[in-house]
Amino acid sequence: MPEDIKTADERLGLLKEWLSGHAQRYGLRLETIAPASSDAGFRRYFRIASGTQPQSYIVMDAPPEKEPIAPFIRMDAVCVRAGLNVPHIYEADPRQGFMLLSDLGRETYLDRLLKDRSCAPGLFDAATTALTALQAVSEPGIVPEYSEEKLRSELSLFPEWYVRRHRGSDFDETEEKIWQGVCDRLVSSMLSEGRVIVHRDFMPRNLMVSDPMPGVLDFQDALYGPVSYDIASLMRDAFISWDESFTLDVSIRYWEKARRAGLPVPRDFGQFWQQIEWSGLQRHLKVLGIFARLNYRDRKPRYLKDTPRFVAYVRHVAGRYGQLRPLLTIFDRLEGPSGSEQWTY
Repeated sequence: MPEDIKTADERLGLLKEWLSGHAQRYGLRLETIAPASSDAGFRRYFRIASGTQPQSYIVMDAPPEKEPIAPFIRMDAVCVRAGLNVPHIYEADPRQGFMLLSDLGRETYLDRLLKDRSCAPGLFDAATTALTALQAVSEPGIVPEYSEEKLRSELSLFPEWYVRRHRGSDFDETEEKIWQGVCDRLVSSMLSEGRVIVHRDFMPRNLMVSDPMPGVLDFQDALYGPVSYDIASLMRDAFISWDESFTLDVSIRYWEKARRAGLPVPRDFGQFWQQIEWSGLQRHLKVLGIFARLNYRDRKPRYLKDTPRFVAYVRHVAGRYGQLRPLLTIFDRLEGPSGSEQWTY
């Protein structure tokens, strides 16, 4: 292991040492530090109590060689300018990859929705209001472009990790042509859309039940790209699914808000719905690759159990559009006949 790469325990020791330098100012009770959450990347989050303040704090540990914190700091400022409820940055050390943040609470949208789906309309209304507010401050240059190269690189995760590594297979000549044709259509559609700031993981797991609603997390990977992407992420989630009538209702309400805000959505909702489905399909294929990579490369197997949900998403969208329907032949070979996925709403 290179000298500048620290183990998790070594980094925790450095983190506690760093926090001790700020303990007096914020009343930090160092003995209370405990894991708060982790994510699919290399970041870790801890919660620490204060002896002088009623609220606790969140501490981010982001190894700088893996997850530099500069994009988080930049996007946090953009979100504040948009009026979003995001973590306040009290202290940041980009060299070591540590941050002391405000605590937006312990309950995510996903937590609440899994307990009580009846609250979904109110939660999603607040989420789409926040989303349009973020998109309304968009302009080129704030974040990197969601480029053709990036879109195709994400799609390549599917054959590399899901097909080859997870299914132990490969495309034959016909399937390779089908795959390239689908990629070309999806990328062309996404590049033709109006462009805004794209959170890229705007989903219930990254939205907090808080006051004001929602608290927004995990925005550091934002890019400037297709306006349909984040509403597709919100409604076609990795961990909870909705029937089409509810998905349409929320999407239409978002589209109406976006139009009132002057965002670059099509005037015809039917056209926008296709964009949502096609950008969602690009995301579904990418996520299938990511979940397989998390298992085989990063030793995080828990994500694989949600792959049937994404297989079902792919089949749902591909089966609706003639240009995408050949993709079903690949999935029928890899997964078995259509309808064999075991997944629930």
